Amino acid sequence: MLYFGRLIFVPLALALVISFLLSPIVDLLERIHFGRVPSVLTVLALCFVLAAGVGWEVTRQILDITGHLGDYKENLEQTIHSFHPPSTIGQATATVRELNNELVAAPGKVSNSSPDNKAHPSRPVQVQMTEAPSNILQDVRALLGPIAGPLETAGIVVIFTAFMLMKREDLRNRLIRLGGQGQLTVVTQALDDASHRLSRYLLLQFLVNAAYGSIFGLAVYLIGVPHALLWGALAALLRLVPYIGTPIATAFPVAMALAVFPGWKHAALIVGVFVVLEVIVGNFVEPWLYGAHTGISSIAILVAAVFWSVLWGPVGLILSTPLTVCLMLVGRYVPHLSFLEVLLGDEPVLSPPQLFYQRLLAMDPDEARDVAEAEMRDKSLESLYETVLIPALGLAEEDRHTGAVTERTTEFVYQSTRELIEDLGERPISEDENAPIQALRKGSPVEVLCVPARDEADELVGTMFSQLLVQAGYNASHLAIGAVEDMLRQAGESGCTVVCVSALPPAAVGQARSLCKRLRSRFPELSLVIGLWGFSGGVPKAQERVGAGCTDAVATTLSEALLQVRRLSELCERSPSAEVRS
Repeated sequence: MLYFGRLIFVPLALALVISFLLSPIVDLLERIHFGRVPSVLTVLALCFVLAAGVGWEVTRQILDITGHLGDYKENLEQTIHSFHPPSTIGQATATVRELNNELVAAPGKVSNSSPDNKAHPSRPVQVQMTEAPSNILQDVRALLGPIAGPLETAGIVVIFTAFMLMKREDLRNRLIRLGGQGQLTVVTQALDDASHRLSRYLLLQFLVNAAYGSIFGLAVYLIGVPHALLWGALAALLRLVPYIGTPIATAFPVAMALAVFPGWKHAALIVGVFVVLEVIVGNFVEPWLYGAHTGISSIAILVAAVFWSVLWGPVGLILSTPLTVCLMLVGRYVPHLSFLEVLLGDEPVLSPPQLFYQRLLAMDPDEARDVAEAEMRDKSLESLYETVLIPALGLAEEDRHTGAVTERTTEFVYQSTRELIEDLGERPISEDENAPIQALRKGSPVEVLCVPARDEADELVGTMFSQLLVQAGYNASHLAIGAVEDMLRQAGESGCTVVCVSALPPAAVGQARSLCKRLRSRFPELSLVIGLWGFSGGVPKAQERVGAGCTDAVATTLSEALLQVRRLSELCERSPSAEVRS
């Protein structure tokens, strides 16, 4: 449909992009009470005058180049000869070419001398071609020649653009009515995001490209290459084509420099100007003006450029990036088209916990460790545990209980995570790296014991918490998962004051409650904390789920558990255990 309807869709897409580009200027004129219709007509008239003036001069320079190609013959021949191979190779190549010509010509000579040709000489057949009478439109099109098609498209684009600018509120309301059945808020956000993002991006890109073309054309003029306006306009236009546009635009003045001047000096200067401009604009100007990227992934830009150029030719190549931005925004706000944002956007599609767990599922612990290391650069150890490792273990527990993964895979995930936790725990912590823990550091004599509720995942989180407690200045240790009686015995022999029961919801909640009741019954002097890590609903819901009376505190994050341990340890140092629980 896009291909066969390109005579309509191409002007419509061009008009849509131009209307987004010109909307801020029209709005500016309207704010000074210029009126909607006069503002639109004024902006379109200025654009037409500018485009016509530049187009006329560019066309004149193109015709001037074609008319003087013969004057550049000598320099072109010298440049071509500089690429010729050595004489021995050239002679061998010429000999092979002559032999090939003789072999190709031999069958023709034999056939011409055959008896059949003498008996039946070829006789030319006279053919007379007549054309149907033409109408006025065809005569005008023939008179205008190759520019008739672009002129027709330009006229349709101007008409479409004028009506889009004049009736943009009406078009917006119709789109909201069309897609806003029960989703009025979503469609409104999508249109506002698309209009603001596209208008700002296209306007800034137009200004950057115009400045780029002006500077490039001025540099070419100062170098001395003729037709600088043509090369500047070509650079500004082709810069809309992602990745390959500016190198192609640079190739033309380089070729002209080689044709006009002997040697490589002028061509090298043009290449140098191109490199300097690309480095400055790509690394400083564009990130400063409208961000380092458009929100589209690099591979999506390339695929979109190929897709739209195959459908619509050079116009599609220029429109590929704006159209892809529109599709990505549609995928962001329309649930059924969310795959478009995943395919086209450059935002991470997997969260750090998902990526960490996925790499362990793929038996790639090195890349999983790289994910953790990357998060560790911007986060504290406590934050890494809370936001990456504990959610990843939660995903592993869900898959294990539903039978989505094998026992061998689960063991590999747990073992790899355990090795990472041990390595992280051995690293020295700087004074400003772990601010929440530093605030708790006190050198307390209170003994804290972390007990897993049910599974190895609970034990791993208990190991993390014991590491944080040690770094906070407490005497902390953790138990390995085992039989409940064995863990109760070890808890009694440890001489601890505070016990933290580590449980990773949802499967371990009931087991944690049961374990706390048994600890309370056997060791009433202990202070108990239950950590329901990542429990949805926060502490109030977790407290309700655990029930009253079996524990002294409930926490859902490591930071909350640290605060609870600090509170209980201070009470233990000042008061009897009965008063602590009261």
